[in-house]
Amino acid sequence: MQQYMKGRRALVAGLAAGLLAAGWAHAAEPATFKIGGVVSLSGTYGIFGEDMRKGVEVAIAQRGGKVLGKPIEVLWEDDETKPQPAVQKVTRLISDDVQMIFGAVSSASTIAIMNIARQRKVPHLVTMSADDKITVPGGSRYTFRTSNTLGMEQRMALAFTKDKKLKRIYGVTADYQATRDSWEWYRKEAEKAGVEIVGADFAPLGNRDYSSIVDKIARSNADGVALFMTGSDAVTMVKQAGQVNLGASRAIFGPVIADETMAAGVGPASIGVQSGVRYHFSVDSPANRAFVEAYRKKYNEFPSSAAGEAYDGMRWWLDVVDKTGSWDKEKWVTAFESSVNDQSVEGRKSMRACDHQAMQDGLWGVVAKGAPPQPAYVMQIAKVFPPTEVFEGCQP
Repeated sequence: MQQYMKGRRALVAGLAAGLLAAGWAHAAEPATFKIGGVVSLSGTYGIFGEDMRKGVEVAIAQRGGKVLGKPIEVLWEDDETKPQPAVQKVTRLISDDVQMIFGAVSSASTIAIMNIARQRKVPHLVTMSADDKITVPGGSRYTFRTSNTLGMEQRMALAFTKDKKLKRIYGVTADYQATRDSWEWYRKEAEKAGVEIVGADFAPLGNRDYSSIVDKIARSNADGVALFMTGSDAVTMVKQAGQVNLGASRAIFGPVIADETMAAGVGPASIGVQSGVRYHFSVDSPANRAFVEAYRKKYNEFPSSAAGEAYDGMRWWLDVVDKTGSWDKEKWVTAFESSVNDQSVEGRKSMRACDHQAMQDGLWGVVAKGAPPQPAYVMQIAKVFPPTEVFEGCQP
């Protein structure tokens, strides 16, 4: 009898343990798939954040608003284009049990976010920030970038300099670590190619008066003006250069100075400006045509580079998560680092496991007049660089 009771107690304990484990397994599967979005909705790069949000919303809508069978919920935060608010916002989002972090715009904010994501082991998707330090061999296991690097963009800017046989360059750089690093690389490589740097200025982020810099360029013998800046800085600089018709006698270009957003802000003075392009709505592929159609239907406008990259990265990430069939974040990370996106709106992208950077084509374009229904000023793709020409191999 005693042995019978002992066996019965063991059976009951086993059943209880099984039920408890089942309860825990069920609790581990949340009611919603939460995404924490930290982007610039104000500050120097505020013109990008809203477009990134729109791109993400289209990516989610196209999959019926679900992943792993659960509704997707996005919690958006504004980092004001500053690292400190980015840290505060992402810390709060992780406390709210988000399954992943999306963002930011500014590379400084993104690097701050990726450090927290690594500590807390939360997947982190980057579709805008281009600092090369974000994706380096042996970097964060949890951060992935599906968009351009500054390295590939500065290589395209150097190729443009050589193709146009520019001999004397005046550089204007936003006083920000990522753009300073990019300018320094370009300067050294341009000088190696026999190009003379006749002047260089470093303007603070959010600068509103470039008149003295424009005047110095106008009085120089530069045949090219290299602008290492973006966002509202790019709009202000190019607009003020246009007031003295600087582009009539000098090539104005930069790694990522121009897109439709910049051109709309500048107006006619943007025509002829050349730049690296991170995404463009004119790419002729079934995936891109479907995205542009959905985006225009929802927002009655063509998608910007920021919107296209955000859509492309988020769609790719959610597809991979779905294929794992699991709520284990470590499985998502492992699956994504060896994934290929054959349905990218930019052609084809493949993730490098060595540094979590997506290999992709590099696009170079020039601002031209648009024809309806396109915007008044559009980027025309002038050259496509294969990945082998714009990416270096991973070095340990």
